[in-house]
Amino acid sequence: MSNSVLAPVSLDDVMKAVGQEVGVSPWRVVSQEMIDKFADATDDHQFIHVDPVRAAAESPFGGTIAHGFLSLSLLSTLAFQTIAPLEGAGMGVNYGFDKVRFVAPVKAGARIRGRFKLAEVTARPSGWVHVNYDVTVEIEDSIKPAFTARWLTLAVMDKKEDA
Repeated sequence: MSNSVLAPVSLDDVMKAVGQEVGVSPWRVVSQEMIDKFADATDDHQFIHVDPVRAAAESPFGGTIAHGFLSLSLLSTLAFQTIAPLEGAGMGVNYGFDKVRFVAPVKAGARIRGRFKLAEVTARPSGWVHVNYDVTVEIEDSIKPAFTARWLTLAVMDKKEDA
């Protein structure tokens, strides 16, 4: 959670925000080039992702679409641009997801954005802070979102030296 462009917020303020929307990210284009690079990184070259001519002719999508996991992987950057870091956190790590649902395909060239609602915050005895978000990734000009998920994260708190 370090290196954010946003000013850090206190744990008390974060706890007070549970149940509230804490941010909406800027729009981000999911380009064909991005999709192709993700296909190369994951060895998932299914034609609906990487062959615009065939995808237009043979798929119900009218062209290529992003991998669902590509859209999901963009949460980190969408959050970085949107959610203020926790004061005293040295870094944040993904802990997992609950109930990920891919609702609508993201077509190549579409713009997406993340909408983050703070669902739960738990300060662990280890000093780490477990932060859960209910996330909706919207597709511009689409009634249906790309996906919804409960995103589980951990804020790794810096160790404080005893004075």
